[in-house]
Amino acid sequence: MDVLAVREAFPILHQEVNGHPLVYLDSSATSQTPKSVIDKIDDYYKRYNSNVHRGVHTLGAVATDEYEGAREKVRSFINASNTKEIVFNRGTTTGINTVAQSYGMDNVAPGDEIVITEMEHHSNLIPWQQLAKRKNATLKYIPMQEDGTLSMSDVRDTISDRTKIVAVSHVSNVLGTINPVKEIAAAAHEKGAVIVVDGAQSAPHIKIDVQDLDCDFYAFSAHKMCGPTGIGVLYGKKDLLDNMEPVEFGGEMIDFVSLYDSTWKELPWKFEGGTPIIAGAIGLGAAIDYLESVGMEEIEKHEEELISYALQKMDDMDGVTVYGPRERAGLVTFNVDGVHPHDLATVLDTEGIAVRAGHHCAQPLMKWLGVNATARASFYLYNTTDEIDRFVEGLQKTKEYFGDVI
Repeated sequence: MDVLAVREAFPILHQEVNGHPLVYLDSSATSQTPKSVIDKIDDYYKRYNSNVHRGVHTLGAVATDEYEGAREKVRSFINASNTKEIVFNRGTTTGINTVAQSYGMDNVAPGDEIVITEMEHHSNLIPWQQLAKRKNATLKYIPMQEDGTLSMSDVRDTISDRTKIVAVSHVSNVLGTINPVKEIAAAAHEKGAVIVVDGAQSAPHIKIDVQDLDCDFYAFSAHKMCGPTGIGVLYGKKDLLDNMEPVEFGGEMIDFVSLYDSTWKELPWKFEGGTPIIAGAIGLGAAIDYLESVGMEEIEKHEEELISYALQKMDDMDGVTVYGPRERAGLVTFNVDGVHPHDLATVLDTEGIAVRAGHHCAQPLMKWLGVNATARASFYLYNTTDEIDRFVEGLQKTKEYFGDVI
């Protein structure tokens, strides 16, 4: 992969921040957007801005074709068997909440179990926590190993005949842990449970095949994979979605409405109430086009090289604690002795280096790690080893600055 050619596609990268060339290391929060995606969204608003599915005029027909064309691109991207299994929504959070509020409310009873892990983003923890409270069910956690990985023996010991739902992140947004989703799915299915996968940190970085993973639900967001904000996808197996009730009601998702009863459209539209996020879906389709033009395998290989290089550089630094396993996705979460993560991020920003600091919407995991917050540098297809060198130099300057202050 020609990373310099890749960088040319991203206008935002060619600027200075605080007098320094921008080094953007926060793609796990929100990735940057290539010009082809920006142009595609711009084209929608300039040329065929119209609602979908409703009008018979030319603009509406073009918008509908582009919107549904994006759905087919998503289907192919994750290898779903049918476009009816692809539901557009606001993002990963909305997708997981839809499963909890629809499937969960109808299939979890008092005394049943919901199994998750302590490494989950709040978006894949709070919906199950609240569902368990409302249904008087039991919320169980799969124990984590010391390095932040999961043992399949612990997975099997935690899932029982009472388990109805297993929810797990494919990739941890803090530890970078790549969980064995396919094996966890098999263990869940052995006990008659369904598995819900938070794919927010995996879909942008590795080739996804939902049929091979055999996951029942898989949710991800466009803004972490070179697409626009405010649009995401919930994949669900068709037989499950067919038997689920919608959680939002109104226009677009109905078939027939009378004064005292209504019927719903077929999949996937019964879950897409109201005017959908048309420009966002079209932008997501363009982002998929871009990622596939580069090659997901090439992106994954590039990130493996970046994280290996970064870990090697950070291993040589005193007073730096890195959290998570050695074999990981393309992010590194860490702390520097004597420096609060927010202070660290502020100093790095003066050098034009953007990193994340805080609890990363994973407060239970912070407690498990024994810290209040961490810093995180996350890499994507447009990052370089030279940028990692600047990041490491920035860490060294931060250590020296706070050492002098102390």
